Amino acid sequence: MSITTLSSTAPLTDLVFGASLFFPPLFKAVLLGFFFWLLIHPLLRGWMYSGDIWHPTLMDLSLFVLCVTGALWLLSLG
Repeated sequence: MSITTLSSTAPLTDLVFGASLFFPPLFKAVLLGFFFWLLIHPLLRGWMYSGDIWHPTLMDLSLFVLCVTGALWLLSLG
């Protein structure tokens, strides 16, 4: 049985290199944004689910998107 190594011009190498460039900042922003959401959500839960404002699920999703956007902004600064 022969073992072959991937050459540097193989398509898989390009895919792995491209994924290492583009995916980690997005994953970092989602994970950091989720952490921010976990901190902020319990503080605003009573206000969001009281029915005085927008639909609670949409407000929750909007809060998560704002947290991910803020995390991406923080990551782009540093």
